[in-house]
Amino acid sequence: MSFVVAAPEYVVAAAKDLANVGSTIGAANVAALAPTSQVLAAGADEVSSAIAALFGAHAEAYQALSAQAASFHKQFVGLMAGGATQYALAEAANASPLQTLEQDVLGVINAPSELLTNRPLIGDGANGGPGQNGGAGGWIIGNGGDGGPGTFGMNGGNGGPAGLIGNGGAGGAGSPGFFNGAGTNGGAGGHAGWLYGNGGAGAPGGAGGNGLVSGDSGGNGGNGGAGGGAGLFGGVAGAGGDGGRGGNAFTHPSFGGDGGNGGAGGHGGNAGLVGTGGRGGSGAIAGFGDLGMPGSSGAGNGGFGGAGGGGGRGGLLFGTGGAGGGGGTTEATALPLHFAGGQGGVGGGVGLFGTGGMGGASGVYLGGGTAIDGLAGNGGPGGLLGGVGGAGGPTGTGFGGIGGEPGFFGIGGAGGTATGTHGFAGLGGIGGLIFGIGGAGGNATGTDGFAAIGGEALLFGDGGAGGVATGPQGHGGWGGPGGMFIGNGGAAGAATGANGQGGTGGDAGWIGNGGAGGSGTGLDGNGGAGGNAHFIGNGGAGGNGTQFTGKAGPGGVGGTIFGAHGPAGAVLP
Repeated sequence: MSFVVAAPEYVVAAAKDLANVGSTIGAANVAALAPTSQVLAAGADEVSSAIAALFGAHAEAYQALSAQAASFHKQFVGLMAGGATQYALAEAANASPLQTLEQDVLGVINAPSELLTNRPLIGDGANGGPGQNGGAGGWIIGNGGDGGPGTFGMNGGNGGPAGLIGNGGAGGAGSPGFFNGAGTNGGAGGHAGWLYGNGGAGAPGGAGGNGLVSGDSGGNGGNGGAGGGAGLFGGVAGAGGDGGRGGNAFTHPSFGGDGGNGGAGGHGGNAGLVGTGGRGGSGAIAGFGDLGMPGSSGAGNGGFGGAGGGGGRGGLLFGTGGAGGGGGTTEATALPLHFAGGQGGVGGGVGLFGTGGMGGASGVYLGGGTAIDGLAGNGGPGGLLGGVGGAGGPTGTGFGGIGGEPGFFGIGGAGGTATGTHGFAGLGGIGGLIFGIGGAGGNATGTDGFAAIGGEALLFGDGGAGGVATGPQGHGGWGGPGGMFIGNGGAAGAATGANGQGGTGGDAGWIGNGGAGGSGTGLDGNGGAGGNAHFIGNGGAGGNGTQFTGKAGPGGVGGTIFGAHGPAGAVLP
């Protein structure tokens, strides 16, 4: 026989609806009684009297049927309501023992563990109160509780850890600064279960308070919390929390209060045996300083942008390192600075095999003068036995991040790009210690930008290619040197803008060919020199120049034992 499923709450609702229908029909019958049962004759003749008597008889018959229908409806509604009550009683009798049985069994299992360790074997940890850490999950199965948010000078609570299997709790957010006070730090994410689970996310730091009266400086932003690590055999590592924004100085004409510094981003969580490391938190924007009153002691300085958090480590066996967080923006300042924007976070490394994480972008500087953007984060190292280094972070007018280095075997990471005027791209990463290829140097796209040198190979392998400069008056990157024993020099980067300078080709190792020089392909561009061979090998070809004032690059020198000199470049129309 087939099973029938009944939900008591729906049966009760149907009975109520039927009762409402009966009330509506009864009200309609009462309203129709007088107009239909008291029909007057249209005249004194016999026909009119007969018609009135006929309608009256129909009305009486209708009322009699309505009374019978109402009696049947009342009985049916009673049956439905009684059935709903029986269903509800049956479900309560069945469900209550099961629920209490589950609670009783868990209570018996968890009682010794809670007595000895103040932590259950199975169950989730409690969420923390304001500024308190989240509770730990069960030793065997259970998620960690979330950390409580910070309040009035309290840091956010850390997320609770899981046991063997479960997710770590999220960290609690830092609190904003009170008046012009500093924001508090965000809580760290809880670690995942040792066997399996996701790490908790780090929480953002609180924003710094703004200045309230003349001369007040803004408060510093709080730092973001670190992300929790993932389980050993699977799960996602937690991301680091972003830093809190720096507070602004008092904005009306005053005596030059300073803006608060932006908080730093939290470090990303680490992966287990296999997986990707957590992303580092972003550094926060700084607060701006006050302009100052005319004739006063001077204008206030803007705060410094927060540094980006480092990316978490990738899997111990195989994986990818987490990306570093971007640096925060620095507001205008009168201080003599060289690197003003917040520094980008370093990309996370990896275990035996895999790719390092990308470095974080440098922070931007909004003031004038000679200061430039901050330093971008370097790429994370590649796998120890084989892999690729992470790419360096990009920058505007600052310095791009250096590409990461692999272990014994592998390819260096590409250098970070530079997009602003006078920006310096990042160097390509060094190739593997025994055998590898150097990473490509970063490209430069701004006016008078400097593309970077390709990474070098150490013992065996080819040098990396130099970066390309595309802006006016740009400088192409040099090719990286080849491996000391065997390896070709890397090709130099071209300069495609007007009045550009192609890079110089990389030198070869003991055996190998020099790299080709970069061409200056824009108007009045100059070609770079070819790289030199060492003992055995040919010199690299010189790069081409362009008219009207451009010059071609000379060819590289051939090997001292065997090899030809490289041909010089030509000046092209």
